[in-house]
Amino acid sequence: MNLSYVQEGSGRDLMMLHGYLACKESFAPEIAYFSKRFRVTAPDFPGMGGADALTEPFSVGDYADWTERMMEELNVRKPLVIAHSFGGRVAIKLLARGRVEGAVLVGCAGIVRHGLSYKVRVGTYKILKRISPRLVKNSGSADYRRLSPVMRESFKKIVGEDLRGEAATIARPVLFINGDRDRETPLKNVRLLHRAVPGSRLVVLHGAGHFAYLDDPLGFRLAAEDFFHDLD
Repeated sequence: MNLSYVQEGSGRDLMMLHGYLACKESFAPEIAYFSKRFRVTAPDFPGMGGADALTEPFSVGDYADWTERMMEELNVRKPLVIAHSFGGRVAIKLLARGRVEGAVLVGCAGIVRHGLSYKVRVGTYKILKRISPRLVKNSGSADYRRLSPVMRESFKKIVGEDLRGEAATIARPVLFINGDRDRETPLKNVRLLHRAVPGSRLVVLHGAGHFAYLDDPLGFRLAAEDFFHDLD
């Protein structure tokens, strides 16, 4: 396995899992901070950052399988986790499998909510596609259009999976942290995950957006440190 990762510090294992199309460097300030107390391991997910490109579409479960293999290769044992956005999806899988001891999930994705506006957009897309494929050539987000064909298929697998069922089976401590200005993973969605995970906690960082740990590093670190202290 060719790995792109950083591993710094010593002590209890702490793994950091980045968001979709992001990279390990998105955690640079937190790696520097938490490596004073933990052995921090932060990998790049396949297809992202400095990692090898995907040769076949990965689902969330495939990314979780890959993460377990990475943990074995790097001797990461019973880690705590800090995960952001898509990394939170992977962390939910690992938590449900009992592979990690606890997690701080910031801006955690994992909810599929198809409301009226979504159904209207899908219906419009199908109608236009039947009229002329050229009319829908540039549909979708700019990020999605920039993806390779393999990554597009992977993206569809990822965003189409609702993780509330697996979240309900988690028997490990979980802290959700979310910015009240997060538009990518809105607070209302994270509250659904929070309610699904038995005994989980939720901290809201006011004025912070999707990258709440960068928008309010002090608030994020205080909440995470308090959570980790309770697990000592």
